[in-house]
Amino acid sequence: MVESDEDITIISKRKLEGIKIPLENNVQARGKTTYLEHVDFIHNALPEVDYKDINTSITFLNHKFSAPILIDAMTGGTPEATKINANLGSAAEELQLGMVVGSQRAALVNKSMAETYTIARKKAPNAFIAANIGGAQLSKGLRIKDIEKLVEMIQADALVIHLNPLQELIQPEGEPRYKNVLGKIREIVTEIKIPIIVKEVGSGISKDVALKLEHAGISSINVAGLGGTSWAGIEQHRASMLGNKRKVELGKLFWNWGIPTAASIMDVKRTVQIPIIASGGIRNGLEVAKCISIGATLCGIAYPLLKAATISKEMVMDVITNTIEQLKSTMFLVGASNCSNIPHVRKVISNELLDWITKT
Repeated sequence: MVESDEDITIISKRKLEGIKIPLENNVQARGKTTYLEHVDFIHNALPEVDYKDINTSITFLNHKFSAPILIDAMTGGTPEATKINANLGSAAEELQLGMVVGSQRAALVNKSMAETYTIARKKAPNAFIAANIGGAQLSKGLRIKDIEKLVEMIQADALVIHLNPLQELIQPEGEPRYKNVLGKIREIVTEIKIPIIVKEVGSGISKDVALKLEHAGISSINVAGLGGTSWAGIEQHRASMLGNKRKVELGKLFWNWGIPTAASIMDVKRTVQIPIIASGGIRNGLEVAKCISIGATLCGIAYPLLKAATISKEMVMDVITNTIEQLKSTMFLVGASNCSNIPHVRKVISNELLDWITKT
């Protein structure tokens, strides 16, 4: 990919702002939720399992995880990202979890930024690590050999293609071009010999899109629904800093655009057979259990780990181990000795969530 020096500077600055804005401002969904509050477990007073015997491990794309938790895509492409990805990678390695690096476009246009991504693999030589590129870049003409460079860069176990049409629309220098992205995904599935995961970035994936993706041959879908960090909100802040009033208004208008995470999980689950990753506003182990109960195999977590990752590996590990303890506690209270039991435990799904599924 050929970019001007100005483009390289803009990309690096944008990556830094993508870290600072969510840490310094409230850019979470406003007045909208994940809808996970509409899933309630039935308490089991006779769980018939000892807490110490509960097994949280799962297998995802032939890789064993100690818990159904994925450190989801956050950053890369700015010097400040090196420490963050080092801490995230170290935590993934020690806790036997997986990790997705941030979009690697920056390393294609500026080779000096490669270390901000490769540090994750250096710190996690045995962990599941996924590469990452955006749908807009596919539409723009990203070549297969460029994608191969991204995969090789971090010795990736999978490739994530993120779909972010809303973010591209609001972003002051965004590229809202998505023509032939599906065709490019089909080509990548054929040419790239590792599993391909497609994810949204906070607006969710519907059943019809999921079906198209499954037919394209991908290995997994990350629904990344509404209810967590709003990338429209992040880009609205950036537009305000740049004095772009029209983008500011768009960001405000579409701040809460999307499919709630729980609705997206259930919608996709009833449509496709490939494993589902749940992400978008997941904040604790109880919510991880809820996602698994309605169809997810794995749960991606990003925002709760971002601040911790700016401090230390130990802080990241503390957040994750606490989340795993909450998951394990939930499993004990519903009598699930392992994760494969969770979808079968009794639960109540309220009408607000059911309406999303039955009326779409």
